[in-house]
Amino acid sequence: MLHVRSIWNGAISFGLVSIPIKVVNATESHSISFRQIHTEDGGRIRYRKFCELEDREVTQSEIGKGYEDADGTIVPITDDDLAQLPIPTAKTIEIVAFVPEDRIDPLQMDAAYYLAASGAPAAKPYTLLREALKRSNKVAIAKFALRGRERLGMLRVVGDAIAMHGLLWPDEVRAPEGVAPDVDVTVRDKELDLADALMDTLGEVDLEDLHDEYREAVEEVIAAKAAGEIPREAPEPAKAGKVLDLMAALEKSVREAKESRGEEPAEVTRLPQRKTTRATPKQTTGKKSTSATKKTAAKKTASAKKSTTKKTTSAKKTTSTSKTTAKKTTAKKTSAKKTSARKRSA
Repeated sequence: MLHVRSIWNGAISFGLVSIPIKVVNATESHSISFRQIHTEDGGRIRYRKFCELEDREVTQSEIGKGYEDADGTIVPITDDDLAQLPIPTAKTIEIVAFVPEDRIDPLQMDAAYYLAASGAPAAKPYTLLREALKRSNKVAIAKFALRGRERLGMLRVVGDAIAMHGLLWPDEVRAPEGVAPDVDVTVRDKELDLADALMDTLGEVDLEDLHDEYREAVEEVIAAKAAGEIPREAPEPAKAGKVLDLMAALEKSVREAKESRGEEPAEVTRLPQRKTTRATPKQTTGKKSTSATKKTAAKKTASAKKSTTKKTTSAKKTTSTSKTTAKKTTAKKTSAKKTSARKRSA
């Protein structure tokens, strides 16, 4: 850590205690940097800084800061102007409170720094603050100025050192409005059980075992092209099928996670399939057709029987009427004969 250049020198203000410190970066980037080139001949593309008034290229030592006013006027601002700002945080990390660590929203986390004790006189107060933070199980909230603006920070113990995380101001964190699904979704207990089983199967991981595979692949490509070789082709990504059944996807994930760890496939209970409202066309089979034909034939026979019954009933009624009429006619004739015989006797 001694070879790391400090980016800020000042002191921690802990009440009336002042702790001289140096601020150094706690992280480093391992990403691969690329240069812009002219694709036709491989020449470097460079950006040169020109002064608009003198129309000439200037060196870095000739470049300073300036604030552009609304009317286009440039107001020069020097490093001395910023160093003499009338605020206590210009050269001081001012501790303002101590809070439980879980009170800090991870969304506020920004860059991380180590605070190194500056010189032998700083060793005792530095150790005092470190041990006080350890015993309290709290973190310190502080204000400090860096790179032209006042910032918020969180001090915590890392090993035997004090680390500081830059924090965004609360009004710099956006609210998650419009991010969550805007439809009502019901998650069943069985689905949650399978999700829990998948989480348990995946288990924990040692972060030291994780590495940047993308960077390694880029380094392979660079090495191959530098040696005049053709970089190996990337395998085709597996085609992702459309997930129609969440339960099936969870079950398969649990099985694959188990198998990847050399464990027996997970035993899961399949939920009964939900009834779908999708209309499925009915398939017509020979049996159904025969049945339908029989039903139609039965209906026709019943109709014919009804018709026959009606005709028979009608015929019977006609016969009965005829007989009644005949009887009445015979009776009339008999009565007439009797009347005629009486007249003759008289």
